[in-house]
Amino acid sequence: MGQFLNMVILVAIAVSATILKATEAAEYTVGNTTGWISGPTGGASFYSDWASGITFKEGDILVFTFSASHTVAELNDKASFDGCSVNQNKEVITTSPARITLNRTGEFYFACTIQGHCSSGQKLSVSVTGSSPSPSPPGSGTTPTPPGSGTTPTPPTSEAGPSPQSPPTEPGSTPPPPPSPGSATSTVATFSLLFTTLVVNSLLF
Repeated sequence: MGQFLNMVILVAIAVSATILKATEAAEYTVGNTTGWISGPTGGASFYSDWASGITFKEGDILVFTFSASHTVAELNDKASFDGCSVNQNKEVITTSPARITLNRTGEFYFACTIQGHCSSGQKLSVSVTGSSPSPSPPGSGTTPTPPGSGTTPTPPTSEAGPSPQSPPTEPGSTPPPPPSPGSATSTVATFSLLFTTLVVNSLLF
């Protein structure tokens, strides 16, 4: 009985961990096994070519691995990146591995600040997109006149008529927004943990 209980607990924990892992941000090791080096084999476009095959999302993490003879800095703008003006930076990290979270949408620019390394190809730009786009809000129609104004609101006409599944909305109220795409995964993870707790409790008691 004890061995069976242990097996059930381990399986439940493994399933929960797998589901929760899927909700975490993605991590990308810059340059893969090449790491963050000066004069990579692929030439000056090596890191740009590496990034071109990845769709970066807000919240993803870049991991720069390098030796003591390198650094990684986030540059201020594209002009600094193109001209390798490495002193125009927001922060310089000298310890590897450097983990940098892409905490906004838009462009990020990185380079090594050691003299000559940026111009030899040790620089990276990535474009970060947001999460899956939210559905457009319902189209605005004719706003009914509030009760008490003396004018009876005219309901909007539709060939198909109102949907029986959609409850009426009171004047002036805003329909609740649809759940975000990531909420389904989080819900599954929550139910998985709940299921684990119930299984363990039922076996113990």
